[in-house]
Amino acid sequence: MRRSAGLLLFRRSGDGTQVLLGHMGGPFHARRGAGSWTLPKGEYTAEESAWDAARREFREELGLAPPDGAAVPLGEVRQAGGKTVTAWAVEADLDPAAVVPGTFRMEWPPRSGRTAEFPELGRVAWFTLDAAREVIVPAQRAFLDRLREHSH
Repeated sequence: MRRSAGLLLFRRSGDGTQVLLGHMGGPFHARRGAGSWTLPKGEYTAEESAWDAARREFREELGLAPPDGAAVPLGEVRQAGGKTVTAWAVEADLDPAAVVPGTFRMEWPPRSGRTAEFPELGRVAWFTLDAAREVIVPAQRAFLDRLREHSH
């Protein structure tokens, strides 16, 4: 079973609670909006705890140290592709312009024999909880609902 873990940053603003999401990088998501935004996360193996993986992936995907602060467990969701994602919410502010995304390599175009490098996250932005619901990977909406319950 494929497992991922990640951190969902949130901050309080005049608009209410906002969350930091990243638009998945690479050619498959380049022109997609809804369903292509995610919390910074990544896969891990049994040798690593989900919490350690969430913090490592934050650093790898955003190029910034994960924030210190109380972590709110948001539980798990199972995404359409079968991957189980575990998440924690951490209250912190972050300037999206400071992000230096990690990269990955893949064959592109398909069956071309050429390899190209793409950012893990093409863009990073703050969203209100309602706006985030419209763009986030559908299974991850449960994390937004759980954060909303915690925030009230």
